[in-house]
Amino acid sequence: MLRALLAALALCLAAAAGAQSPAETAPKAAPKPEAAPKAAAKPAAKKKAAAAGVVRPTWIELSPEQREILAPLKEDWENLERERRLKWIGIAKRYPKMKPEDQAKVQRRMHDWASLTPEQRRQARENYKTLAKDKERHGKLRDQWAEYQALPPEERQTLVPPPAEKKRR
Repeated sequence: MLRALLAALALCLAAAAGAQSPAETAPKAAPKPEAAPKAAAKPAAKKKAAAAGVVRPTWIELSPEQREILAPLKEDWENLERERRLKWIGIAKRYPKMKPEDQAKVQRRMHDWASLTPEQRRQARENYKTLAKDKERHGKLRDQWAEYQALPPEERQTLVPPPAEKKRR
């Protein structure tokens, strides 16, 4: 029971990072400068990229700081939808202002998320949405998590499921 709970909770926590609403994490639009002669070339380039199936921003279009923060996602970046990319960019924007322990937690969760298969990610998102709607179940899980946290480390370790092998597409 506790193993299943731990697995579900880990997936829910991983999904929390990727399932925030776009309004919370989307980069705020910068004020547009006055039209310049080069401005006409940009929409044409964007249309060409969209026609070619390129989802923006690409990895190379991220700032060096964003690439460093989001490094665990580099391998999967080109497979992410635009909405998901914007959510991760929002997290990267907040990252420098976080406490070191929160930064470590974000990095750990990013690594965990990157190690999930697409099916596991889909399931984690579904679990997160279901849990967010079911407040009673959410409260029970929170209580069970507190009970787990109160266990001695040795006993907790015996309840941790073995790591699953990462399946690649």
